[in-house]
Amino acid sequence: MSALISLKDVCKSFGGIVVADHISIDIQRGEILGLIGPNGAGKTSLFNLISGVYPVDAGSITVAGHSLDGLPLYQRARLGVARTWQHMRLFASMSVLENMLVAPSDYPGEKIANIVFRPQQTAAKNQAMHARAMGILERMNLTAIAHTNVNDITFGQQKLVGLARALMNDGDCLLLDEPMAGVEGNAYETMKSIVREEAASGRAVCVVEHNVSFIKDLCNSAVFMASGKILERGSVETLLSSKTLADLYFGA
Repeated sequence: MSALISLKDVCKSFGGIVVADHISIDIQRGEILGLIGPNGAGKTSLFNLISGVYPVDAGSITVAGHSLDGLPLYQRARLGVARTWQHMRLFASMSVLENMLVAPSDYPGEKIANIVFRPQQTAAKNQAMHARAMGILERMNLTAIAHTNVNDITFGQQKLVGLARALMNDGDCLLLDEPMAGVEGNAYETMKSIVREEAASGRAVCVVEHNVSFIKDLCNSAVFMASGKILERGSVETLLSSKTLADLYFGA
């Protein structure tokens, strides 16, 4: 079975700093892969290479058989690469719902020609997109704050909105960059439930996370990175018992 996300011998450096040193990873549909390692290991850089923030120096990345070589961020998003960010990047002047509605690549109301020449079809599609966004917010128990400015909600709710916005992309590749940082209580449990559901629906999910309990609860397997290299891959239990991980991640 071919992998949904495939990185082959991917390399990236900034001057003398190597953030990806011949990285090869395959992620299957329905899999939740954890990326763990110390700060500076190259985990977020790997997401930036997949999503198009950085170009690769060498190697190749494919999603669902499509090469991402040379494609900008928006084209990768249209091919199904959805991600969250460590610092969320929500639009501070917008409501929760408005942040959701900027995400789809096919939102019809963005084009003046649609509004002028196809008003009925545009209105119907806009209504359908609105309903879809509200459906995702309902899954996350956020409908009550749909029209609230994102600056006026809790940090945990903002994290959930970041995930909700990523889910407005129907693609099969979901990259979650430290989704649990600063999240606790009900938001924590909701996040776990949604990630499980998305993997069960057939998405390939990759999670960068320092919360080891979250990784243990969710991930089928994990990759341990340091200094831009993959040092080990295996079950979470195997990695947590690794002396290499203990020395580099937790301290000798």
